[in-house]
Amino acid sequence: MFPIRSTVPWRYMPVATWTLIWVNTFIYLMEASLTPSELETVLSDYALIPARYFHAGDFIGETLRLEDYLPFVTNIFLHGGWLHLILNMWTLWLFGPAVEDRLGIGRYLALYFAGGVLASITHAAFNPASSIPALGASGAIAGVLGCYIRLFPMARIVVLVPILFLPLFFDVSAIAFAVFWFVTQVLEGTASLIAPAAGGSIAWWAHVGGFLAGLALAPTLRRSPRSNRPYYDDEGVLGFQSSGAR
Repeated sequence: MFPIRSTVPWRYMPVATWTLIWVNTFIYLMEASLTPSELETVLSDYALIPARYFHAGDFIGETLRLEDYLPFVTNIFLHGGWLHLILNMWTLWLFGPAVEDRLGIGRYLALYFAGGVLASITHAAFNPASSIPALGASGAIAGVLGCYIRLFPMARIVVLVPILFLPLFFDVSAIAFAVFWFVTQVLEGTASLIAPAAGGSIAWWAHVGGFLAGLALAPTLRRSPRSNRPYYDDEGVLGFQSSGAR
């Protein structure tokens, strides 16, 4: 079930969302220009490697310098391939503008980075012995998704469901989409703990941590309705209210 459209309108230009997409794309282009040895060095320095912070499940942060914790932030700007980048940036573009519209640029960026850092912490906590570099904006974007669901629980999302070679489109509630997505992440994450090979290289628990962070932070970060200008008659999506509901 792949989301392709949100029905929640926005009034302000999503400057922060555009900026994040361009920054992520630019950094990936820089990655793609590196030699294999240079890329290995970058991933070693800036991707998140949980084994550096844990030993047999015990945190050893007191032996590390402050800058050694930068990967908890910097990993969210790295990607493992074009498909990884495109899927993440598409999801950010789909859900980010409406959330940025309600939070404002500053609070939206705070949500993005908080979701990314908490996603990194969650991934490291569930994979303390992993020496595989974890990277990608999906944890931070999961935080945006969690905030979106909290702000617009009655919204509708158009999703694509491929059946064999036939693409089918459905209009589902945001709650139904979120429940399906979240349960999938938890099940896949649990499978990766039971049988690590089954989880592949996807940081499932980072998605869970980021999503829960977005859910929790949404009420705190949302701006007062009085600070937003009203909707004009020609704004929004035909057939849907300003909240994304029918």
